[in-house]
Amino acid sequence: MSESNSPVIYSDEVKTAREKRTPIVALESTIISHGLPRPQNLLVAREVEAIVRAHGATPATIAVIDGKIHVGLSDKDLIAIATRDDIVKASSRDLAVVVAQGKSAATTVAATAHIASLAGIKVFATGGLGGVHRGAHESFDESADLTALSQLDITVVCAGVKSILDIEATLERLETLAIAVVGYRTSHFPGFYFTDSGFSLEHRVESADEIAAIIHARALIQTNRSALIVANPVEKEMDHARHDAILASGLRKAKEANIVGKAVTPFLLEHFHEASDGESLAVNIEIIKSNSALAADIAMASAQ
Repeated sequence: MSESNSPVIYSDEVKTAREKRTPIVALESTIISHGLPRPQNLLVAREVEAIVRAHGATPATIAVIDGKIHVGLSDKDLIAIATRDDIVKASSRDLAVVVAQGKSAATTVAATAHIASLAGIKVFATGGLGGVHRGAHESFDESADLTALSQLDITVVCAGVKSILDIEATLERLETLAIAVVGYRTSHFPGFYFTDSGFSLEHRVESADEIAAIIHARALIQTNRSALIVANPVEKEMDHARHDAILASGLRKAKEANIVGKAVTPFLLEHFHEASDGESLAVNIEIIKSNSALAADIAMASAQ
């Protein structure tokens, strides 16, 4: 496909980084359009990109705008993703449909990782992974994030999986799918709003250099056909009892409103922000900032 016919557009900043072969960090856009309330979503998106730059790498926020896949967004594009009401939520299965129909979409972990891999970007920062949903033994509700990451050579920095999920089942699926997991300065698997989900990790790392060494070793012995997850716990977690009470009420409301599939997560996140008087929002913002900084450090270490 010629460049003129390609559905992928690189921002000037990302284009320069690709030409110079300098480190790039992929960033998802669903957190902007569906994860954070307005106007904080735009402010946080700008701040996250600034954090990546401050740590020496180039931010590449990924989204689809009017049928074109953008790897790296201008400020005008960031504003569009943050404020337009026609931004749908697209996983990897939706990308071709969205592109062909000229629609606009924010990309999930699965879609962002897929596009990042196409662009040759090896490090990706997000908030929390999708996973196996509670009650999946009946609904078979499992995030496409897991399938996508089982097929892509990418390092994903996250705060574990979202605490609204079945974390134990998700860890089992990560193992089955040969998706490696290391804890950054922790031996416990974080649960997004929690520093410790109650499950231990087999592997722990202390620095970005250690993670870069693992990335190099994965390539050498060809175990890089699936992703590497770097679990980076939030520093200030939510109160567990308060979290569980809010989650229970949110799940009840979602069931009453017949909210299912990919609509469940944004619904529950919004419920958390409202019911916790902004506490969960503050944790969510801290998570993406911290993960972006670490991802940039990993990208820089890997380049050396």
